[in-house]
Amino acid sequence: METPVTTTAELPIAVNAARLVARPLLAALGHVGRLGMMVLELFRALPEWRAWLPRAVEQCQQVGYGSLFIVVLTAAFSGAVASLQAGYQFTGSIPLYLLGAVIAESIILELGPVMTGLLLAGRIGARYAAELGTMRVTEQVDALEALGRNPASHLLLPRVLAGMVMVPALVVAADATGIFAGWLVARSSIHITNADFVYGTQHFFRSFDLWYSVIKAEAFGIVVTLIPCYVGFEAKEGAEGVGRATTAAVVSSCVLILLLDMLLAKLLL
Repeated sequence: METPVTTTAELPIAVNAARLVARPLLAALGHVGRLGMMVLELFRALPEWRAWLPRAVEQCQQVGYGSLFIVVLTAAFSGAVASLQAGYQFTGSIPLYLLGAVIAESIILELGPVMTGLLLAGRIGARYAAELGTMRVTEQVDALEALGRNPASHLLLPRVLAGMVMVPALVVAADATGIFAGWLVARSSIHITNADFVYGTQHFFRSFDLWYSVIKAEAFGIVVTLIPCYVGFEAKEGAEGVGRATTAAVVSSCVLILLLDMLLAKLLL
């Protein structure tokens, strides 16, 4: 006697609902586990500095020097917009010197790190995911392993270290550029004096603000390199898989940047 086959449609509603919840949860846990194993491999590859150091220097040049112009340009527009909006909202209701504090603090605490992180998630994250995804689907990674080379030290660690080193430097440049652009626009549109702008900036400035900006930049630097490296390294199914991996890397990095922005503000401020 043949055993009757039960289809998904014939299962109880509670079982189908449990499957809908369990499958994404198990998939997420699988990604967390594989990401943790990749991070462990990165730590194990640290002693192989002869392999990753030259490549890390090359990646630092690509991440830092290659992204400097677009980061500075974006920061300049962000500072100008912050200045114009502050002037629109507060002119006539508060002393003008407070506008300097609003512009500087908004750039240092939020606009500089977050805008730079989101920008690099699209520029660097997409590139890393596409590069590693292409190497995976064309079996270049398998060939590297067959030659006895460690992919973590040759491909992954240089990219992650480049993000950890260069993203904070780019954020510092973005902060300085944003404040300078905000000052120029405030002088021309709000007609604030240099003395008022400097007084407001210094009066409300705290040294921890710079540390907070750098801490956020370091966290964002890890996100925009580690997540795309993992997603690209897990790419499958040819060119279509590489395209999906690139999209997933950028979206995941941007979401994690915004999530970390909220968590760090809650924990540190």
